[in-house]
Amino acid sequence: MSENILIELKGLTKRYGYGDTESFALKDFDLTIKRGEFIMIMGPSGCGKTTLLNIIGLLDRATKGEYVLNGEDVAGISARRQAKLRAKKIGFVFQNFNLIEDLPIIENVALPLVYAGYSKTIRLKNASTALKRFHLEEREYYFPYQLSGGQQQRVAIARAIVSDPEIILADEPTGNLDSRASHIVMEELKAIHEEGNTIIMVTHNPSLTSYATRVINMLDGQIDTDIKTVADANLPQPISVKIKKKKQQQEGFISIDTDEDKKTKKRKKSRRRQ
Repeated sequence: MSENILIELKGLTKRYGYGDTESFALKDFDLTIKRGEFIMIMGPSGCGKTTLLNIIGLLDRATKGEYVLNGEDVAGISARRQAKLRAKKIGFVFQNFNLIEDLPIIENVALPLVYAGYSKTIRLKNASTALKRFHLEEREYYFPYQLSGGQQQRVAIARAIVSDPEIILADEPTGNLDSRASHIVMEELKAIHEEGNTIIMVTHNPSLTSYATRVINMLDGQIDTDIKTVADANLPQPISVKIKKKKQQQEGFISIDTDEDKKTKKRKKSRRRQ
């Protein structure tokens, strides 16, 4: 399999019921997804969009077919192994935010790190860093009901990226938001995509397709149309993540060298030489 291919689905079928009650959410579904794609999946209700997203997110299993993730066939692996992959590789953004009402915002964001086995100190530190990205640092100890819908969705995105996953799955992330809040959320997702994350998003809103590199329309559990708007060669590449010190690696702290960080380091080296 090509190094640039992240996901391969072959002959994926999801069946419900038997005999006269048999129905198919997906039927002989084939799809290849490359790293750095921003895919929007559209189609009428009941066409299989959310079922597809749940199977990719390892929240559901197909009745039959192959699901290859990063070169590993994950269709038949154990639930425990699926949970580990989900915690490490995939972040989720839902239409209804799915925040826990009696937990403060910072602890909501830190939840994926609980499943990944990080200490409480590291969980809260990384959650605080994620919230700062969305300008929500002053609301770390607010509760979800104290935030607007747009703010809650930004918290949900912070939770999705806190474990530095490779894939972001978004199911109607703007479905409950007004146009202004929708624009803010989509700009945040765009920024995450430009850093090299692969995003797969379900939406009913055709005006959002301008953010996508590929638009797939589904019908009756299969692909009806598949249109790429950005060439594979122009897809964003992941930012390289480097662990600075062995001690930091043991503590679970990841340091990302951005372009601005590299410029600062060059200036410091230049001053030392002088």
